[in-house]
Amino acid sequence: MKVIAATRNAHKLTELSRILEPMGYQVVSQEEVCPGIEVEEDGTTFLENARKKAVEIFRRTGLPTIADDSGLCVDALDGAPGVYSARYADDEGFSHNDKANNRKILRKLEGLPIEKRTARFVSAISFVLGEGDLVECQGTCEGHIAFEEQGDNGFGYDPLFLVEGGSFATISGEEKDRISHRGNALRKLRELLFARQ
Repeated sequence: MKVIAATRNAHKLTELSRILEPMGYQVVSQEEVCPGIEVEEDGTTFLENARKKAVEIFRRTGLPTIADDSGLCVDALDGAPGVYSARYADDEGFSHNDKANNRKILRKLEGLPIEKRTARFVSAISFVLGEGDLVECQGTCEGHIAFEEQGDNGFGYDPLFLVEGGSFATISGEEKDRISHRGNALRKLRELLFARQ
């Protein structure tokens, strides 16, 4: 089945494709079918934002559409940056800048020991199969925030997010998929879709 990935983020598209294609889906970027569309992510939850993106791109294409909204929630920051993860440092003059976002997290957590640097990545998935036909789920991955960036793989907060074996940016894409928030959410999605058959 051909599925439109409602994202303009090349890194996220790569991960969605890597996880969904072995499940039998042909993942196509929204840029291939309706280029230049920017859906405003103004929801108060990850799931609201994922649903908004999936529904909007489905309405424009008429094709099954999957969207992910994800982010980092740091306990010592009362769950921030949360739904504002991609634009966490925008108030400091940076626009969707991964390095600036990471610097801000490190600054806010300065002096905190590792046991107080608990965090989780959250991924909410909304899959629109047809008009009014949505399948939705959420996945998480628990970890800690490092004291400095580690590794060159991944994107976003990956260099700061520590799991067993190192940061997300020090492990392979396949290893990350096995334990990540997005991988966990998409495996839940597969179970939900299988249950519908």
